[in-house]
Amino acid sequence: MSGEMEMRPVLITTEYRGVFAGLIPNDQDLSARSMPLKAAKMAIYWGTTKGVMQLCASGPTSESKISAPADIPMLHGITAIFDIRPEAWDAWKNA
Repeated sequence: MSGEMEMRPVLITTEYRGVFAGLIPNDQDLSARSMPLKAAKMAIYWGTTKGVMQLCASGPTSESKISAPADIPMLHGITAIFDIRPEAWDAWKNA
């Protein structure tokens, strides 16, 4: 066992209207209102035609404005957590 934690890509919305994509541990408590987020990017402008959930299904579009990546030691005020499809996560990483 390598000791490396298994991570999963998620999209998180916050009560402050933030929309973030990043990685959380597979065993993360999803009922938490605060949690760390690795390799996070913020959707500054969604640029979607099907709302925020399109960012989970297919990732950012050519119209999306996406921040540079950063680890967030603690993201507060979480209102929703969505799974991101593998192909959508690839688009996030390349945005």
